[in-house]
Amino acid sequence: MNAPLDLDQLQTFIAISDTGSFTKAADTVFRTQSAVSMQMRRLEERIGKPLFEKDGRTNKLTEEGERLLSYARRLLRLSRETLAAFDESQLEGQVRIGTPDDYADRFLPEIMGRFARSNPRIEMSVICEPTLNLAELVRRGQLDLALVTQCDDVNVTEIVRREPLLWVTSASHAVHEEPVVPLAVGRPTCQWRRSATETLQRSGREYRVLFTSWSATVVIASVLSGLAVSVLPECALRPGMRVLGEADGFAPLPDCQIGILRGHTGQRELIDAVARHITESLDNITAPAADEHSFDFAALNGVRSKRLRPGQVMPGW
Repeated sequence: MNAPLDLDQLQTFIAISDTGSFTKAADTVFRTQSAVSMQMRRLEERIGKPLFEKDGRTNKLTEEGERLLSYARRLLRLSRETLAAFDESQLEGQVRIGTPDDYADRFLPEIMGRFARSNPRIEMSVICEPTLNLAELVRRGQLDLALVTQCDDVNVTEIVRREPLLWVTSASHAVHEEPVVPLAVGRPTCQWRRSATETLQRSGREYRVLFTSWSATVVIASVLSGLAVSVLPECALRPGMRVLGEADGFAPLPDCQIGILRGHTGQRELIDAVARHITESLDNITAPAADEHSFDFAALNGVRSKRLRPGQVMPGW
């Protein structure tokens, strides 16, 4: 019977991958460099494959090392969740979270699923509203925490993720070639709408707002049906979309900045724990990968993906 993998070795392996150095990883896991080297030799013997190769002064993962990394992260995460499930001193209570629906279906399933497994005594409720509405709810004390878009009207000091804001159209239509560009965007106070219209104006492109909605579902449907062009953060791209660029007459847009607003509801320890979990989760969630041939939804978890380039297509179902 094969012996199980050593979690301490996997933790050190992850630290080396994250820092690019055995020396820095040794500081992270509080071991000597020689102990770290010994752990990795034993791990390579257990796996039966080389996991590292030298790349200048850094230690780069081999192809087999990259394969192991996603498994290692999942095993360590499951270990933490298991221990938390039996921790009698763990947090408990209720927390109210808000987020725009642009982020809800991409981020919330993984964030909430992991947090619920690690903290079964915490009850979470979520509402989906535009950023401006969420900021007001936080100010009134009706939300404990909100994941929002940085914009002119909301000062977010805690930025936790940056993504490209992209022009998108249907891969099956040519609506972006119309002399007057039809747009599907949010209401006039929407930061992405402002960025889109200001960029088109500077470029001398004529446009008309064909659809106005706070609903990401409405905007995405209008794009996929070939009725309009829109702007979306990379996380919100869908199969069947094409990213537009300067060659198509669409100038680059400013990045989308995603941040956290914290309420002042007297649950500081609980709010801090949720905010920390969201930040760590967003750092591990990758953007959709796409090329001309395939789109693997299963690969979205745990594998860093290539950035989409203008002209690339999100293949349809």
